[in-house]
Amino acid sequence: MARKTKTPTSREPPEESRPNSPARDQTAGEKKRPRTNTAAGDDIGAAELAGRVAEQLRNLRRDRRLSLDDLSARSGVSRAALSQIEGRRTNPTLAVLWKIAVGLEVPFHDLLGGKRTNGVLMLRAGDATVLRSADGRTESRLLSPGGAETTVEVYELRLAPKAVHKSDPHPLGTSETVVVLTGALKLEVESVQYDLGPGDTAFFRADVHHAYLNRGTRETRFLDVIHYQRS
Repeated sequence: MARKTKTPTSREPPEESRPNSPARDQTAGEKKRPRTNTAAGDDIGAAELAGRVAEQLRNLRRDRRLSLDDLSARSGVSRAALSQIEGRRTNPTLAVLWKIAVGLEVPFHDLLGGKRTNGVLMLRAGDATVLRSADGRTESRLLSPGGAETTVEVYELRLAPKAVHKSDPHPLGTSETVVVLTGALKLEVESVQYDLGPGDTAFFRADVHHAYLNRGTRETRFLDVIHYQRS
């Protein structure tokens, strides 16, 4: 069960997350996991991701009849940055993509594209795109296959020791369920912190400022299920 910490701590500077490529070191005798697509550093993966995002951003913005200036005002992302993303001239960071999704009022997954289908959808471990923070301490892997129901998204997150991952408020009505798999997680929701250990689960409104912190000396791994309010 989550244990509430009464004394709020000071907030740390937000981290910008972006795709990265360094592979994890394999210890002797350790069975290798299927290779995942780490996007940046993998030119083909980065170009494919940037292309999907550019197309989806352009279509979603035009469907809502928003100019670049309109979306900039709603998302907090500069007009120049939005133009570069649509023109495939840059690989947007994870933090920027989240801001754009909030500005468009769409699930994050909608920015990555993918056609809907009534059949069985699968995402092989080797095909999953891994996004890492600039300092490499935070790793996020979207587990929801492309074309899946976009009112629910499932992520696997890994936090290295002393890592902090901050999140701006998601669209109104969004909630999250966090399940800790290994290590210790400190969950912060509106400046109040809760300590979680392996097997602990927390459910909270995610349309407010929240953050995930690893204050321990071991990696923390957890699942994050994001529930978007149906429109």
